[in-house]
Amino acid sequence: MCTRTSLIVIVSVIGGLSLNAANAANAANAGRVAPVTGKQLAFDSAKGNCLSCHAMPTIPDAEAAGTVGPPLIAMQVRYPDKAQLRAEIWNAMVSNPDTVMPPFGKNKILTEQEIDKITDFVYGL
Repeated sequence: MCTRTSLIVIVSVIGGLSLNAANAANAANAGRVAPVTGKQLAFDSAKGNCLSCHAMPTIPDAEAAGTVGPPLIAMQVRYPDKAQLRAEIWNAMVSNPDTVMPPFGKNKILTEQEIDKITDFVYGL
């Protein structure tokens, strides 16, 4: 027969074990940083900085957009081949030698993975 005190001790131990497991999981995840998204890279003035030249009319938080480059809209229609869009981001000077768009890949402004993420983001606009 369990006494009330015994039940309280058992519940406390079980509760403590649950908290310890949760704390261990939180500690394991504490050192991890969420991966940066293509949108974050595109908006980051130290990385893609797309908003300095391009408007993104379908993105509500794309504020203070520039007008130097074309608006980034209907990108799948404009670039049916996603690889062509990526090549444009990597080095727009290939298709337009007079462009002011930085050659993000050629000049290693962005990593290949960052270019992939921005391409995925922009392609969805």
